[in-house]
Amino acid sequence: MSSDYEYSDEDVDYYDDEDEDMLSAQEDDSDPSDEEMDMDTFGDDFKIPQRAVRKAYEVEHESLPKAAVEKVMASDVEHISGIFGVDASTASLLLRYMNWNKERLIEKYMDNASAVSVAAGISPPSKVPPSFSAAGPERSQGTLLSARPGALRRPARQTPGIRPDNYGTAPAPKPEPFVCPICYDDSQSAFSALSCDHTFCAGCWNAYITSKIREEGEHAIRCMAEGCGTIAPDPFVHAALGDDTATWERFNELLARHFVGSNPNLKYCPYPSCTYTVSCPAAASKSALTTIVPTVICGANATPQHKFCFGCAIESDHRPVICGVAKMWLRKCRDDSETANWIKSNTKECAKCQSTIEKNGGCNHMTCKKCKHEFCWVCMGPWSEHGTAWYSCNRYDEKAGVDARDAQSKSRASLERYLHYYNRWANHEQSAKLSIELYNKTEKKMEEMQITSDLTWIEVQFMKKAVDEVEKCRMTLKWTYAMAYYLEKCNEKELFEDNQRDLEQAVEDLSELLESPIDTEAISALRQKVTDKTVYVSKRNEIMLEDTSKGFLEGRWTWNVTVDGFD
Repeated sequence: MSSDYEYSDEDVDYYDDEDEDMLSAQEDDSDPSDEEMDMDTFGDDFKIPQRAVRKAYEVEHESLPKAAVEKVMASDVEHISGIFGVDASTASLLLRYMNWNKERLIEKYMDNASAVSVAAGISPPSKVPPSFSAAGPERSQGTLLSARPGALRRPARQTPGIRPDNYGTAPAPKPEPFVCPICYDDSQSAFSALSCDHTFCAGCWNAYITSKIREEGEHAIRCMAEGCGTIAPDPFVHAALGDDTATWERFNELLARHFVGSNPNLKYCPYPSCTYTVSCPAAASKSALTTIVPTVICGANATPQHKFCFGCAIESDHRPVICGVAKMWLRKCRDDSETANWIKSNTKECAKCQSTIEKNGGCNHMTCKKCKHEFCWVCMGPWSEHGTAWYSCNRYDEKAGVDARDAQSKSRASLERYLHYYNRWANHEQSAKLSIELYNKTEKKMEEMQITSDLTWIEVQFMKKAVDEVEKCRMTLKWTYAMAYYLEKCNEKELFEDNQRDLEQAVEDLSELLESPIDTEAISALRQKVTDKTVYVSKRNEIMLEDTSKGFLEGRWTWNVTVDGFD
């Protein structure tokens, strides 16, 4: 029997061409769907705004407040607690032991749960049963004990001399009260112990834990017993601290700092009193720092913004130079290497005893005070070969003299090269620091412009924007000289210095405009000039940063020294 829903090849010719045309016409004339009607009705209201395109020198990052970090920590603890079947305090101790590396913890714990628990301070070695399952211990919380009878399970001490005889049973000995082995105060009535059963009074626990948190900044607080590695879980710490909420908050802050410090994707904002954390996975690896400069901004509502480098300890924006080169430059500026260069450039060594000698007179006939060796200051050759030429030396071909002069010339050239870049680096740094004075001058000019013209306070803000741009560009210029010092001389370096020159010239022109006196009759023209120059300076700065960043990604830059991460 055939079914009503059976398909046959004859059904293909059921509709003729006219019917198909009619159906297609009906479909074309059909009413628009509700979704199409809504989109046409509301137009741009349903258009998703386009995300701003990230520039080549910018790095993707996210700012996390303290609550967000604590939420991530709680999520990790809950994840481990669910997998291992342990309580939250035990899971937290396990994660801290493995520096919050969940994958490594799971691998180690599944291999040998008892060993990991002992190493993490959850269970003492003597308390781990031989058949310890992979689920691990169910509880590691310390036990709070009171002075009620039977609270401490310790054998009562026998009273000597009382023994059972044939006439009756000896009376039960009276148990002696427990005394804290730390303070020996027999008036204490509250005691507590961790899973290791080392019992101490509540007062000693409170003082010990408070000292560890406040003075030593410890987040892993071990048992007070000598040689015991058991760590107090969070509920035990909270109970021991009692009403001391300030110390408890400090303890939670230490836990959060340990979590952030263990995660390469996270970094605390280095600004004082700032509690924000920045997440930047793109700069988590060392190899990534050879191609990007991870300058990030935390989410604090502060003026100026908290801007710092995620990849190194330099607490400022050091674009366009990468972290490795920036650290080399700062190290060179603060160590004694350039003092040694100055000594080499302004002094000479005795050819006989190698003592350092500084010339303090006009005569070229030098006598070493140490070994009494006589030599010529000009050619460094022995004075006995000069005959009667006391004040002029024409013996420039002796090999010893030529080598000495070449060494001094190289040292002097190296010092002059360093000072060329350092003076310009320091000049822009000093100019940026003086921006506070420039801000004060600019505010006075803005008030004067508002009084002497028809401009409102909002309309005179172009001066403040110009000052901000000058300060930002001076920081860029400052670090371009550090980068140029280490760049190998080639065509790429010449192009880099061309961009550097154009930016520097534009910044100096804008600075001159800002510091020039105000002509009340030409305020409109000044406003137009400052606005145009600010836009131009901003564009030149962007070109400098964009080209340098693309050069790192393309591998265009070569260095005259060995830089970490580069072959």
